[in-house]
Amino acid sequence: MYHGKLAVLCLQQDALSEAICLAQRLDVPLYQEINPAFPELFFLTWRDGCLKLLDKALLKKGGLSVDIEPRYGEQHSWPAPKKGVLAQAIGRKTKTVVDATTGWGQDSLHIFRMGYALRCIERSPVMHALLEDGFKRLSNKDWVVQLGLKAPELCFGNACDVLSTLDENPECIYIDPMFPAKRKKSALAKKSMTVLRDLLGDDEDKAQLFAMALKTATKKVIVKCPDYAEPLAGRPDESFKSKLLRYDVYLTR
Repeated sequence: MYHGKLAVLCLQQDALSEAICLAQRLDVPLYQEINPAFPELFFLTWRDGCLKLLDKALLKKGGLSVDIEPRYGEQHSWPAPKKGVLAQAIGRKTKTVVDATTGWGQDSLHIFRMGYALRCIERSPVMHALLEDGFKRLSNKDWVVQLGLKAPELCFGNACDVLSTLDENPECIYIDPMFPAKRKKSALAKKSMTVLRDLLGDDEDKAQLFAMALKTATKKVIVKCPDYAEPLAGRPDESFKSKLLRYDVYLTR
C-alpha cells in the first residue's frame, strides 16, 4: 500500500521494538540512520516524545504529530464550555458522538474536551498509528488521570463497515471528508492536509459514508465542509457557519 512512499525511521534505541512492530504492521522498510538517498518520500519516527510524520525535507527536525493540547482560544478546564459553531451543530443535549473520519484528531479532541462520549474511526493505517500515539499521550496527561477520564475509543477500519458493527448507535455522527481544494496550489492549504492528500488521496466514498451514517445515527449527522463547497447530501436541515467552514446538519427521520 505504501511501497516506495513511506518508511519507519528509528534513531532511538529505546523505541526500536515499537518501530519494528510498526514497520511490520504497515509493511514498510525500517531504517535506523538518516540517508539522503532514501527512496521514500515520507517517514514515521519518534521525536520530541511523540510519533511524527515527516517528509525528506524534515529528516533532521520538525514533523507532524497529533496535537493533544487545546486549540487557541479553548479553555483548559474539563469539560470545556459547549460554545462555538461545532458545539452548536452537535447540540447541548447530545451525549454520544462518533467521529467517522478522525484524521489528525483535532475536531475529535475538541469534542472530547467538551465532555461528549466519543468514539473515533480511522481507516488509514498511518493516521491510526499517529492517533494511537496521540491518545496514549492524552491518557497520561495529569488532568486526564486526576479526573479519571479515558481517551476516546479508537477504531480502525472503513467507517462504513465499523458503523454497522457498533454495539450501540450514537446520537450524532460527525463526518469531515476531504473536499477538493479550491485551487490546485492554494497558499492556504495546511501542511498536514497536503501530506495527507499525498499519502491517501481524496475520499471517493463520501456519499456512501453519509448514507450509512444517516442510517446509523439516532439524531443527526454533521458534515464539515469548506464554505465554498456544495452540500454533500442536498439541503441540510440546519447549517452553522464560521469564517471559512460550514457544519451542515442532517436530522435522522
